[in-house]
Amino acid sequence: MQHGLSAEHEELRRTVAEFARDHVAPVIGDYYEREAFPYDIVARMGRMGLFGLPFPEEHGGMGGDYFALCLALEELARVDSSVAITLEAGVSLGAMPIYRFGSDEQRGTWLPRLCSGAALGAFGLTEPGGGSDASATRTTARVEGEEWVINGTKSFITNSGTDITALVTVTAVTGERDNGTPEISAILVPAGTPGFSVGQHYSKVGWNASDTNELVFDDCRVPRENLVGEQGRGYAQFLRILDEGRIAIAALSVGLAQGCVDESLRYTAEREAFGTHIGRYQAIQFKVADMETRAHTARLAYYDAASRMLAGEPFKRQAAIAKLVASNAAMDNARDATQVFGGYGFMNEYPVGRFYRDAKILEIGEGTSEVQRMLIARDLGMPA
Repeated sequence: MQHGLSAEHEELRRTVAEFARDHVAPVIGDYYEREAFPYDIVARMGRMGLFGLPFPEEHGGMGGDYFALCLALEELARVDSSVAITLEAGVSLGAMPIYRFGSDEQRGTWLPRLCSGAALGAFGLTEPGGGSDASATRTTARVEGEEWVINGTKSFITNSGTDITALVTVTAVTGERDNGTPEISAILVPAGTPGFSVGQHYSKVGWNASDTNELVFDDCRVPRENLVGEQGRGYAQFLRILDEGRIAIAALSVGLAQGCVDESLRYTAEREAFGTHIGRYQAIQFKVADMETRAHTARLAYYDAASRMLAGEPFKRQAAIAKLVASNAAMDNARDATQVFGGYGFMNEYPVGRFYRDAKILEIGEGTSEVQRMLIARDLGMPA
C-alpha cells in the first residue's frame, strides 16, 4: 500500500485547492445567501477540465480516472459543498450513465459537451413517494410507434433546471417481468422536449448555491433510440452508478469534514477568551483532534474504495462503508466546528455556518446511512 499520491494526482489536488481558495471562497457566500447558481464558477471549472476528469480524451475528457474526480471533489468541498455537488452530480450522475451504458451515438452526441462543462446532465431516479426505495418507480414509459411516451414525476433532482442543463436520464417502468415485478429502463430526455417541464425549485436547508428541482413528464415523447443501455436493465445500471457515486459523495464529505478542521484551526489561533487564545485550552484541542481523526479515517475509507474500483475488484461494501463513515464525519465535524466558533458559528457569513447546513444531506443523498448499513450487512452474507 502506498500512503502518498502520484505526482499527477498531487498536482491536480493542488490546482483544485488553489482554485477553491482563490476563486470560490471569496464569492460563494454571496451566491449562497441569494440562492443563486454560480454559472461563472462552473464555467471556470469546465475550462479547467474538471467535468471531464474520468473520461477518455476521445470523448472530450481529460483521460484521468475516478479517483482524480474524488480528489477534486474533496478540495472543492473544503471550501463549499454547493460547487462540489454540482461537479459530482454532473459527472457521476449526469455523464457517467451515458459513458457506461449509452450507445456510440449517444456518447458522441452528448459526452463532449458534458465533459467540457458547457452543458450539465442530471439523473432522474428519486420520486416523491420513493425516497430510499428506488425500486418503487411510478414513472412509466410506453412505446407508441417509434417513440417512448413518458409520464411521471421525479423529485430532488440536482442540476436539472439550470440554463445549461442539456439532458436528464430518467428511470421508468417500461413493462412487467414474468414474475410480476416491474421492468425498469433508463431513457435519455433532452432539455426542452415537449411534455418535460421543471417543477418547483426547492427551498433547501443547505446546498443553497446548487440547483435542485422537481421534474414533471406529461406525455413526453422521445425517440426509441433514446433508451440508455438494455431495456429492463435501467435499475441494475443505476445501482452500479450509485455504487460509484457513493465513493464520490464520501470524498465530498471528507472535504467538508476537513474544511471544518481548517476553519477551526484558523479561528482558535485568533479568538481570545479569558486572556489567551482558545486554542490553548485542552477542551478545544481535544475537539479539533477528534475532528482531524474523523476526516483522516474517512479519507482512508474512500481511498480504499476508489482503489478497489479502479483495480476492477468488487467495491460495493467498501463504497457503502466509505459513504457511511465520511458522511458521519462531516456531520460530527460540522457540529463540533460550530461549537468551537460559538455564536459566530451560527452566522451564515462564516463558512462553518454553511458547513453545518450542508452536512446533513450527506447522510441522506445517494442512499441514506440506513441504506449503507443494509448494503454492508447483505454483503457480509446476512439475510436480505
